[in-house]
Amino acid sequence: MSAYPDTQLFIDGAWGPAMAGGVLPVLNPATGEQIGTLARAEIADLDRALAATERGFHIWRNTSAYERARIMRKAATLLRERVEAIARLMTLEQGKPLAESRVETAAAADIIDWFAGEAQRAYGWVIPPRAGHIMQTAVKEPVGPVAAFAPWNFPINQIVRKVSAALAAGCSIIAKGPEETPASPAALIQAFHDAGVPPGVIGLVYGDPATISTYLIPHPVIRKITFTGSTPVGKTLAAMAGQHMKRATMELGGHAPAIVFEDADLDIAVKLLAASKFRNAGQVCVSPTRFLVQERVYDRFVADFAAAASAITVGDGLAEGTVMGPLANPRRVQAMEALVQDAVQKGATLVTGGERLGNAGNYFQPTVLSRVPLDARAMNEEPFGPLALFRPFSTLDDVLAEANRLPYGLAAYAYTSSAATVQALSTRVESGMLSINHAGLALPETPFGGMKDSGYGSEGGAEAIDAYLNTKFVTVA
Repeated sequence: MSAYPDTQLFIDGAWGPAMAGGVLPVLNPATGEQIGTLARAEIADLDRALAATERGFHIWRNTSAYERARIMRKAATLLRERVEAIARLMTLEQGKPLAESRVETAAAADIIDWFAGEAQRAYGWVIPPRAGHIMQTAVKEPVGPVAAFAPWNFPINQIVRKVSAALAAGCSIIAKGPEETPASPAALIQAFHDAGVPPGVIGLVYGDPATISTYLIPHPVIRKITFTGSTPVGKTLAAMAGQHMKRATMELGGHAPAIVFEDADLDIAVKLLAASKFRNAGQVCVSPTRFLVQERVYDRFVADFAAAASAITVGDGLAEGTVMGPLANPRRVQAMEALVQDAVQKGATLVTGGERLGNAGNYFQPTVLSRVPLDARAMNEEPFGPLALFRPFSTLDDVLAEANRLPYGLAAYAYTSSAATVQALSTRVESGMLSINHAGLALPETPFGGMKDSGYGSEGGAEAIDAYLNTKFVTVA
């Protein structure tokens, strides 16, 4: 895996081209140059994948939880052994610094290990009967074949949660991987295959997203949908799943508030929030975006944060010393330019950044905008890029009103030394995840999901496997 490979479809335990021979280009976001191709699935390929996943489900559901867990742990071990090679592929196709790609790949192995344990903890229970001769039990059974749709911003991290939960529950799965970043997810699936997952249990396809989703979701073989991506697309897919009574997990967009109170340790808050904001060039669903800072410390905090942003080294993710890589595609650069221009026109102050870098690749400066008005597009639309939007606030009630103003509710952050403030935030912030005084989200053992327009269901923690299981009540006289 030292060179970038052409990526094929994985169907029924084997890699191969699309039946019609179609391919799509893969571009390096650091240079804009084509580095490879991927096979483009058509309906005939999806039919093959569906037939295989139906066969695979009957094999895998009858494989003991102990054996499923053993195979999964072997896949995690293989992934750890291949971190360097896989991380290089990820950086070439996605752009993030090599250090971030290594962390993502290693973290995926931890996620697999976590779900391997959950496979052995999917317990049923005995229900006390009303009569002595009755036995009442509830048992957990796999829901069936799964269709999974994963994004390009974390090519392995997002797909591994879906595949691992499905395998732990005893489900088979067809994953629609991200076309911009196909090789690193393919390397993940190869690790599962090499670990001994039977043919048909995992499928990996690429192609036109609308064609694949509109064919797989209504198909009678598929019993469960899981999607990570934008809110508009998620709503469309959730509605489609609902029409066919398919269970769905939706991890959608966010617009996370980061609240800094005057009693916070400002140095720690700057350090942690700047690192979180510009990680993966801000292309993170849980990225802090609206920085709400109490008035007395506002000017100091903005100045310190802008200094941290200005000091970030932007460049090719494979280059030594790079802290922030390029955006994933030219569309993101154009979106950043439009959002900055709109905010400044409406009265925001551009403190630092705000422009694309160079003529080759999708580079954009880490950007800080101060006193951004509420009617600016960036304050209402998920920027999904390296934009930090600052506004001052006066009271707790004021900042809670702004934190909860948008229909999003995925992640939120806060910094304070007041126990009373922590309690108020914990009960009043409308968000699926809230991290106070540190960066503590997305561990395998913790819930990962949102509320409101940010979706429903969890892809982490003990409850993540539940969406892949049916509960069956059995009563015997």
